[in-house]
Amino acid sequence: MEEYDVAIIGGGPAGLTAAIYSARYGLKTIFFEALNPVSQLSLAAKIENYPGFEGKGIDLLERIKEQALKAGAEWKIEEITKIIKNDDKFVVKGSNEYLAKAVIIATGGRHREAGIRGEREFVGRGVSYCATCDGMLYKGKSVIVYGSGREAIEDAIYLSDIGCEVILISFAKVLRVEKALIEELKKRNIKLYLNTVIKEIVGKERVEKVLIHKKDTKEDIEIETNAVFIAIGMKPATEIVAELGVERDSMGYIKVDRYQRTNVEGVFAAGDCCNNPLKQVITACADGAIAATSAYEYIKSKFKI
Repeated sequence: MEEYDVAIIGGGPAGLTAAIYSARYGLKTIFFEALNPVSQLSLAAKIENYPGFEGKGIDLLERIKEQALKAGAEWKIEEITKIIKNDDKFVVKGSNEYLAKAVIIATGGRHREAGIRGEREFVGRGVSYCATCDGMLYKGKSVIVYGSGREAIEDAIYLSDIGCEVILISFAKVLRVEKALIEELKKRNIKLYLNTVIKEIVGKERVEKVLIHKKDTKEDIEIETNAVFIAIGMKPATEIVAELGVERDSMGYIKVDRYQRTNVEGVFAAGDCCNNPLKQVITACADGAIAATSAYEYIKSKFKI
């Protein structure tokens, strides 16, 4: 097994920033990027709230990755399936095995399923969890976005802007976003159903219609559509830490302190897999920088480097 000072699990903004800082501290650093789940930043059609950058998410991600590699971090496209504590070090297992003095978990998350009848049957045939990935397939067509938060509203706006006819269905009585985003919905004349659930997604080879239930009037309505975009949040990809005994909250997010330390010595976490209050690119990067700094301090103290 090749030994590293720091092994970083995840190739999103948190993991890559951690790699930059770790390598610049002079630590032998490796970061692992998996294809499932992919970084949510790579799926963002446009970034407008990251200081000094406006553009596609994938472009920002590639810039950060280039910095990490330039700093001296090693990069592997490899899914890590298990991490085992081995005395005072960690065995990181994927298709190969690696030894590390410290581990930073930056695995992000996966899109949540809504549990709608017909949802799984039509994934890839009209049901999608990524508007920026699949939206252009439905340009000029009728689509439904299902959700109540920022992700759903931003998806609806994006789909409208690329030429889709959009209906937004919210299971909540009010949209849980700031007023500015609601105004953007109004500007685009996006039809909105509040306090409404999708009961079933129906079609033959592809999605053809949905059956919705308006909770306030107890009314069932059929709506013809070409696609349903589910936008109800993320599920953190933290199963990998279960055997290590890393504490997680009731939603599955890793519990960390202000220094991104977990309850297991030598294990740190950063980004959307953590129980942080804001899940944005800028906070993920900050988490990564703090986690790498904490890992450096830990290694320096523990291994007397």
